[in-house]
Amino acid sequence: MPAKTPAAAPRLHHIAALWTLLEHPSPAREWSLEKKFETIKAAGFDGVADLLDARHARLAAKHGLLTIGYMRVFRAAEFRKLILQNLEGGARRINVQLGDHDTPVEQSVRLAIRLVEEGEKLGCPCDIEVHRGTSTETAEKTYAIAAGFRRATGRLLPMTWDFSHIASVKHLEPPYHSRLLVAPALVRHARQFHFRPFNGHHCQIPVTDGRGRLAPEFKQWLPFLEKTIELIVSRRDGRDIFACPELGPINGGYNLAQLPSSWEDAKLLRGIIADTWARALRAAPSAA
Repeated sequence: MPAKTPAAAPRLHHIAALWTLLEHPSPAREWSLEKKFETIKAAGFDGVADLLDARHARLAAKHGLLTIGYMRVFRAAEFRKLILQNLEGGARRINVQLGDHDTPVEQSVRLAIRLVEEGEKLGCPCDIEVHRGTSTETAEKTYAIAAGFRRATGRLLPMTWDFSHIASVKHLEPPYHSRLLVAPALVRHARQFHFRPFNGHHCQIPVTDGRGRLAPEFKQWLPFLEKTIELIVSRRDGRDIFACPELGPINGGYNLAQLPSSWEDAKLLRGIIADTWARALRAAPSAA
């Protein structure tokens, strides 16, 4: 009998959110888009994420980066225009914040079906993000939408997992994985992950303490990162995974003026994600 071909490990791509660099290093001296791309490449990232247009495609080609799109949508009539705009920016995939906090589950399912179909028709897969203030604001609504999507299509819902939102809504205490990794099939199916460190009170906590050491709260979050990556790499089909250390800026309130720079923390977190991924691959069985 021929030897069994080893199952291919998933491929990790590190994605920097351009949002992290909003008003960086200061509102008065914000870097140009060109400088942001240069800096992201120099920091070891493989790509950028944003609401894209042709400028992003040009700079991504110049600096050897891939692009992940973004859109915030409430109505099916908006889908095509925004997907095409992101495609103009070279989007490999699009992260979608769908609906509002009070969008009914049944309507959200219909929108999700239309969105996924439109993305596939236009050649750019769309992933629905778990996010406060959208149709996936709570765990209950998220899983109800995923269940409705599967009943209607026979398929798993393509998602962008940002567990920070559910953790803060649920007011969780560490360790977090027992309450958050309750739908392993949906996690293993996903391609996009926003690894924003969190706790049960804050959807974003700092990576460092401002003096070069890892923050105590971040250390409490690390086991969750490890458990999540172990689950992702357990699926061996060679798929591309896009991981974003998505730390928000001061503008908008995710970061606070007294805390370390979101960009400096994001660069450090990128390396921690890479090291955690490598350990998980070494420990994982070679077959799916």
